[in-house]
Amino acid sequence: MKKLIMLLGCCGLHALSFGQAPNNGLSIIPEPVKVTQKAGKFVLPKIVVLETGNPAGLAPVIAYMKKKLGAAAGTAVAVKTVAPTASIKFVINKKNDPPIGAEGYNLSVTAKKVVIKANAPAGLFYGVQTFMQLLPKEIESKEFVKGVKWTAPAVDITDYPRFEWRGLMFDVARHFFTKAEVEQYIDNMVKYKLNLLHLHLTDDEGWRVEIKSLPRLTTVGAYNVKKVGQFGTFTPPAADEPRTYGGFYTQEDIKELVQYAKDRFVNILPEVDVPGHSLAAVVAYPELSCTPGADKYVVNSGEPFMNWNGPHNTAIVDNTLCPANESVYVFLDKVMTEIAQLFPFGYIHVGGDECAKNFWEQSEAIKALMVKENLKTQQEVQSYFEKRLEKIVESKGKKFMGWDEILEGGLGPNAAVMSWRGVKGGIEAAKMGHDVVMSPTTFAYLDYMQSDVNETKVYAKLRLNKTYEYEPVPDSVDAKLIKGAQANLWTEQVYNIRQAEYMTWPRGMAIAELVWSPKEKKSWPYFFGKVEKHFERFDEAETKYAPSVYDPSFSATKNPDNTLKITLTSEAPGLDIYYSFDNSFPDNFYPKYTAPIDAPKDATQLRVITYRGKKVIGRMTTMPLADLAKKAK
Repeated sequence: MKKLIMLLGCCGLHALSFGQAPNNGLSIIPEPVKVTQKAGKFVLPKIVVLETGNPAGLAPVIAYMKKKLGAAAGTAVAVKTVAPTASIKFVINKKNDPPIGAEGYNLSVTAKKVVIKANAPAGLFYGVQTFMQLLPKEIESKEFVKGVKWTAPAVDITDYPRFEWRGLMFDVARHFFTKAEVEQYIDNMVKYKLNLLHLHLTDDEGWRVEIKSLPRLTTVGAYNVKKVGQFGTFTPPAADEPRTYGGFYTQEDIKELVQYAKDRFVNILPEVDVPGHSLAAVVAYPELSCTPGADKYVVNSGEPFMNWNGPHNTAIVDNTLCPANESVYVFLDKVMTEIAQLFPFGYIHVGGDECAKNFWEQSEAIKALMVKENLKTQQEVQSYFEKRLEKIVESKGKKFMGWDEILEGGLGPNAAVMSWRGVKGGIEAAKMGHDVVMSPTTFAYLDYMQSDVNETKVYAKLRLNKTYEYEPVPDSVDAKLIKGAQANLWTEQVYNIRQAEYMTWPRGMAIAELVWSPKEKKSWPYFFGKVEKHFERFDEAETKYAPSVYDPSFSATKNPDNTLKITLTSEAPGLDIYYSFDNSFPDNFYPKYTAPIDAPKDATQLRVITYRGKKVIGRMTTMPLADLAKKAK
């Protein structure tokens, strides 16, 4: 977990007008480049004739279309190379259409036919995603739905992505998620044209990928003691508690995941986080540590093992690989050899973040290395490590990427930087001519709370409208060096796939729109109107999402008599807030919030609920006044 504490304000992009679906009745996320509505509608026939032309490379798109239409609508799809009477037609352009590129498409829906044209199969796939969003919400059901009029409005759409890198990071190290669950996560990504899944495969709590030449990484490093509660505060496990909680992906699992993703036009970026965050590897192979006694270490189960206070975090146990130990580079060569063979994507992410250096400072081997290599600081020691690792990664035919800490002490010649500590690291790397992916905590951290209450307690908050506000390209850099952006889901507090979905959506929709859609099309009320329509689609799909956008934000100041003056802010447009201080449960017959309110002297809590008209929209929310008093200015 990235331990950067900050104050996240709630700020809107536009006046918070009523959050309605767009006037044209369409609710497409991400917003297309150009949409022209026409008269009429397409009616889905009982049997769809799909004309594909030369079907080379189209098998995944055809299979996806068949599955979606068959499951919910019960529609059979007959595939033909040439079919003059086809109801749906795929066209790979014989002559390249430069504006739409490799992932763009042109979609035409008329009363008689649906035609999707693209330069490549990926464009057809994204055109299918848009077409699915034109159909009724029930298309997202996994079961046949009776009584639905399966129609789509007539429309012409030209669309293509703003960025090539449109990602989500899924931490499968802190808590293990099965292959099927990762596939489920991919299924939701592709609905919003996200094309990069960054898998955080190794950390202090587990090593999740089989390395056949280093079997202890998974026989030992993949398991810890099951704990439930507030991660990071657990009592240390007793010696007799079973270390059976966790798991890993076999190499066959990885091959199947990679193919599953490829069939949906998603690349998988593997991350092996070193030299910090490496406790699971050290437990498996203690000789990789600089510190005597590492053979007594155990894989972390959520008990405290780091001190996050102060400008530089320090380790209670040494969770780092030793840059002065040549066997570490032999180890990493073996790891990178197998990782490179398993993952066809061009990059390997090597972490580099939050590397505690207090044990290095005590190491005679590190001191000797500093003398030998003329290294002045511990940051330069890490830079020495990163540059050697960069050569190993490149020797496997891959590009080297790390978190922005790899800038400290000197950046390797070809390294790409993923900027998480705000945007500063990304700006610095881009000005040096390096490729950058933006994933700043301030906008893109999905493990952060989504509202003030009703959320698992984490050290910061990130609301949907704040995520939507983000602009990935800083004014001061060459836009060509910003490859794109992604949102990161760290899973210390995420124990299962349902909670992973809750934390990802709808903020993942905001990320999807800002990396795909034209910058000038951004509008918070317009976007939120679409989000509400997609909540209905998630209900049909039985996919979990957070309704936190309907929870008001709380802030307070102290009056002269030490009571609180409380301000409530609605993130979702068009909501009314009703409240009580008397411990009862308010409804729309209670006082309506219209201006900052004074808390009664002896009140202990404020309870609120949000309505739209006479309909309950939000969750009943209870805010202890003692908590507000602590935050009051």
